[in-house]
Amino acid sequence: MNKSSTRVEALWNVDRSPSVSEPERRRLRTRLGRRIGADGVLRVAADDERSQTRNRALATKRLRALVERALRVPKPRKPTRPPRAATERRLTEKRQRGERKRERQVPDDE
Repeated sequence: MNKSSTRVEALWNVDRSPSVSEPERRRLRTRLGRRIGADGVLRVAADDERSQTRNRALATKRLRALVERALRVPKPRKPTRPPRAATERRLTEKRQRGERKRERQVPDDE
């Protein structure tokens, strides 16, 4: 058992940080809302390694990656239309399925 306490928490106050603008702060709040406490502090812990120094570096790296991922603005989706060949192929297969089902039915006696 590891008897030495090497767990490290990296703390960053999102609300008071001068390095983020107000729109970025809102984005962080919405994307990381459950990870940010009521006091506005984002906490990331690391206890993977036996060395406190390595855990500190690991926690800082995780915090940085988390913030970068949360601040990334997704690329807007460009609506596209399916190609004509795909539409025709879908309709052809649909007609064939319908024809196959009609062939399975018992013919009427008219």
